Amino acid sequence: MLVTLIVLMALVLSGLILIQTNIIKTASDIREEQFDQMVKSAMKGVVDQMELHEQRAARESARIGRLPGMTNSPGNLNVFPRQHSGHLSGSFRLQYSERNIFGNYQEEFQIIITDSTRAEQIPGFLDQPNDASSFDQILESNLDLERRREQYLKDMNWRNYKTLLEDRPLDERIDSVVLSGTIADIFQESGITLEYKYAVRSSNLGQDKFIMGSPGYNALRKKEYSSLLFPYDIDGQQPNYLYVYFPKRSGFLLRATGFTIIPTLILTGLLIAIFAYAIMVIFRQKKLSLIKNDFINNMTHELKTPISTISLASQMLEDGSVTNTPKTIEHISRIINQESKRLSFQVEKVLQMAVFNEGRLKLKFKEFDMNKTLLNVLNNFELRVKSKNGVLRSDIYAGEALIKGDEVHLTNVVFNLLDNAVKYSNGSPEITVATENNNSHVIISVKDNGIGIPKEHHTQIFDRFYRVPTGNVHNVKGFGLGLSYVKKIVDMHNGKIIVDSAMNKGTKFSILLPKIKKEHGTKDKITFSRRR
Repeated sequence: MLVTLIVLMALVLSGLILIQTNIIKTASDIREEQFDQMVKSAMKGVVDQMELHEQRAARESARIGRLPGMTNSPGNLNVFPRQHSGHLSGSFRLQYSERNIFGNYQEEFQIIITDSTRAEQIPGFLDQPNDASSFDQILESNLDLERRREQYLKDMNWRNYKTLLEDRPLDERIDSVVLSGTIADIFQESGITLEYKYAVRSSNLGQDKFIMGSPGYNALRKKEYSSLLFPYDIDGQQPNYLYVYFPKRSGFLLRATGFTIIPTLILTGLLIAIFAYAIMVIFRQKKLSLIKNDFINNMTHELKTPISTISLASQMLEDGSVTNTPKTIEHISRIINQESKRLSFQVEKVLQMAVFNEGRLKLKFKEFDMNKTLLNVLNNFELRVKSKNGVLRSDIYAGEALIKGDEVHLTNVVFNLLDNAVKYSNGSPEITVATENNNSHVIISVKDNGIGIPKEHHTQIFDRFYRVPTGNVHNVKGFGLGLSYVKKIVDMHNGKIIVDSAMNKGTKFSILLPKIKKEHGTKDKITFSRRR
């Protein structure tokens, strides 16, 4: 069931991540496409402006009659549209007549102007010989001809100059200053504020040639935009291109889509973290459940054994199945007393840990000498080691062993470590208890020759109910609470506990407790050795 739940959660999370990834990619692609279209449109505007610039140059050349940079006219470019060479011609006729008694008198003045391009005549009849209207007509005619000439230059003749301008080399057709300014203006108008580099290159005769552009232009591994220059040439398009690239394009696009990507990434990351935490909690709870089951099994066995022994001894006394001699009664009473103490000790250990975990345990701190406390513990524990045919040694070298702490609980800590040393010994136990000093601590160590603890379990042995697997949960009696109690008491004294152990090489526990320094302390070496 647990595996199925984890698989389903993983599938749902994976699907959600794929959907979020697709959304992020789509948003990024849209933003990139918008930017590309903006750049392409701006580059087309630049190309159109360069074309208009050349057209203006052609019109100006047609107006002055010569190309840029030339002092002489390029020759007859059919500036004025005549079918043949023409001219203006004029004639006038004067007639005079008079009528009197001898006859009639008549006077006539006529001016005729002829334009060979349109073969028109501009007649004028004057009633008086000094009338100037005919000369005004001549002037008006000349102005009209000039206007027609200018209009023709605008509409037709500048294309001839445009053709000549197109034949120039590319570096003469393009003014680098004008090009640079045009790119900057159009990019700014288009809303492109990103740093860019540009280049003009020609591919005539199959060779790519750099003409002009930004210093250090190098679009390697960068997206390069290109646009054909002068696409409307009369003689056809030439392989001349304007190139642009943006050195910081990737970062710009990432920042531009950041408002969409960042919240999505944060939410996805939180979801992954929550999923991982949930999985960790599930496995931890499963592990804790197994440990608690192990604890219940061990506790049942530990409590059942003394109860069974007491029950059996009581029954023997009750039914008279044994001889009721004083010696027998004393023996059975002693067994009942020992098993009762054992049962009481086990129950007290469980209750003590419960109180400790609930935070109701209050330590009574006072100053005491740890060396003296250890000697008392060793004296009381010596009989148990002797009963196992073992050896208990002591190396008390700490000259400054005065500490501030709860003597009762620290005594229990040492008892727990000694108890483990005996229970997990190989045959006859060999235990060494030592003290020493460093700069600020009293170091208490308990070393044995027991079965050892695998390295992978070193960080777990201080957990509640945890017991190193041995293949038989009842091989060594206990609840898995001793080392947890030791660790908590040491922590409450601002101390530290270190374990050094390997399989079949014994175990050494070292406890570091803050010492109290005295101004006139003495360093005494106390040795204590017990050997059976």
